Amino acid sequence: MSDHKLQVFDSKAMPWKESLLPALGKTIFVKPFVEDPETGVTVRMAKYPAGFMNTWHTHPCAHGIYVLEGTLVTHEGSFGPGNFVWFPEGMRMQHGATQTEDVTVLFITNKKFEIWHEKPAA
Repeated sequence: MSDHKLQVFDSKAMPWKESLLPALGKTIFVKPFVEDPETGVTVRMAKYPAGFMNTWHTHPCAHGIYVLEGTLVTHEGSFGPGNFVWFPEGMRMQHGATQTEDVTVLFITNKKFEIWHEKPAA
């Protein structure tokens, strides 16, 4: 980040932006804070609607998810508010919300974010 200015984001005043996941045909909601063009580091709030589950996928970056509200459901368990879940680069994973409530998280990557969904078996 070459801009040496303090940045403040009022998440309560920011509107949610729809973010379509084309591979799934589903929408999540985000409030983008930082996307550093030099390092690729990304920080944003994300909301997975009730019943949303990301299919099996990997990322070419590590990322952390801090649960703010609701319950984050992953392939290795469920985690409520105050939990920070770290996914190593390249890990095969699933995550999303419970069937009955949205989950709101702080999402942080260590470099450029990409998502590679597995293709369903034929």
